[in-house]
Amino acid sequence: MSGPLPTDAVIDPAAAPRMRGGRAAAARAAGWGWGLLLVAPALAMVVLFFLYPLGFSAVSAFRSREGEWTLANFAKAFELYHLDMLFTLAIVLLSTLLVALLAVAIGGYLTLGENRTAVAVLRWLYRWPLFIPFIVASQMMRSVLAKNGLMNNALIGSGIIEPLQAASLLDWRGVVVTFVWKQTPFVALMVAGAMASLDRSTIEAARDLGAGRLRILAEIVVPQVRPTLVVGLILSFVTMLSVMSVPMMINPNSPTMITVDMAYRINAHGDYGVANALGFVSYAMAGLVGWIYLRHGVRQGGAR
Repeated sequence: MSGPLPTDAVIDPAAAPRMRGGRAAAARAAGWGWGLLLVAPALAMVVLFFLYPLGFSAVSAFRSREGEWTLANFAKAFELYHLDMLFTLAIVLLSTLLVALLAVAIGGYLTLGENRTAVAVLRWLYRWPLFIPFIVASQMMRSVLAKNGLMNNALIGSGIIEPLQAASLLDWRGVVVTFVWKQTPFVALMVAGAMASLDRSTIEAARDLGAGRLRILAEIVVPQVRPTLVVGLILSFVTMLSVMSVPMMINPNSPTMITVDMAYRINAHGDYGVANALGFVSYAMAGLVGWIYLRHGVRQGGAR
């Protein structure tokens, strides 16, 4: 015969913690389920459009057209395009260095500049390249840097150079100019934000001791925002390494960047093996930079 327990019934004291533990485990499981459900679409996109193509291209680089495992694709890639590999690395490293210098200069002036009008104009102006795609920037630079382009016409009109002195910059210099113009705002935005969040007391103390703005920037501000600067430069390095429109539209000469070579091997020869081998080389370049950053971060974390 069932009924309510008497008021003086004895309950096992160990049962209550077990019941609470069971409810907590069920709540955690439900939370994990909802969390996985929320991230599933994003995870599927990453797997479908990044991890699968990455794995497929990495495997294809080591296989011949007959499906055999081989290093012939890499041998052919290095034989035909070793100069382009060095050219790519040199162009991206030079562009990254110039981006670092300009980003620090812009962020430093926004932080330490005393002319409010100039600071306001610079803050409004330097961000515009962020909203311009690389292919549009390439077409614009073709109009600016050509022999009869806007830059030379302005120099001739102002009397700085003679018409016969006009020269085209549609070569490796144009590629560097385009990369730097396009990526500097991205890094400068990160660096300027990090500089704005610094404690102003150290800057004011250095000013009271007679330090100039350049010394304050180099010895006080930049060391404190170095991690943010490095992250921005690594992201810019990887971005510039993967761009095809800029070297294709601005630099018709040889050597060129390996992204152009990859497109040529696929479109002209249908040679996915060599193209994927070149892509694997670009992965190695990007991975080396990422490894250097991670090693530096681990050292800094260990020092703390």
